[in-house]
Amino acid sequence: MKTESNQFEYKRDFLFLGLSSLFITALVLGNVIGTTKFVTLFIWDIPDWFLGFVPELVRNGSEYKMSVPAGVIAYPITFLATDLISELFGRKKAQMVVWIGFIMNIFMLLIMTANHWLPNSFGVSGGLDLFEGVYEFMVGNTIGSMIAYLIAQTVDVRLFHFWKEFTKGKHLWLRNNGSTMVSQLVDSTAILTILYLAGNLGDAVNSVGALIILIVNSYLFKFIAALLDTPFFYLGVKYLKHYEEQ
Repeated sequence: MKTESNQFEYKRDFLFLGLSSLFITALVLGNVIGTTKFVTLFIWDIPDWFLGFVPELVRNGSEYKMSVPAGVIAYPITFLATDLISELFGRKKAQMVVWIGFIMNIFMLLIMTANHWLPNSFGVSGGLDLFEGVYEFMVGNTIGSMIAYLIAQTVDVRLFHFWKEFTKGKHLWLRNNGSTMVSQLVDSTAILTILYLAGNLGDAVNSVGALIILIVNSYLFKFIAALLDTPFFYLGVKYLKHYEEQ
């Protein structure tokens, strides 16, 4: 009986560490890549009958192009991970993982800064300009995104448990989407506004209008990702519920 209990505890610890590692890896990767590249997810030729519903600010004539920072692609995974941790392990552990993610990004920034200031071994380094370019972008991205991240993830965790208590543990889809969609809007607005004010976006982003387009594109992507991760959240809860911490 003791062996079975120990095995169960091991599997539950493995699950918690796995979800936490998924969260931190996606978070750190997103900050390293950041805004070094913007990717086009799709281009939509808006039909005439629908043009009136799409503000001119976010389209070029009848063409809508969804362009988002490459770092954003990994970011929705962090919200799925924290939602699963919140559901299975509780608010305190979810908030703990949020703080650990914050500290790990500061640690990454310190290591990169130390390497930036240490003297270069001339004739040995194979990608000095590449390193310095990534570092230059990463400093602004990490500081800005960590401010936005800490606010957004805290909002996500607290809203998740607000909806869970409000619905008395029912309606998984509501707390999953209701928390993520609000916190993603907070995150997109905060991080891109900070980067805009710091001058860490491209030359074409030289007005508030251009900034709004980026925020809308970034949030739309995260909004769609939040809807798409709902089945995975349900599957995760269904098959992992017996590991829930009481």
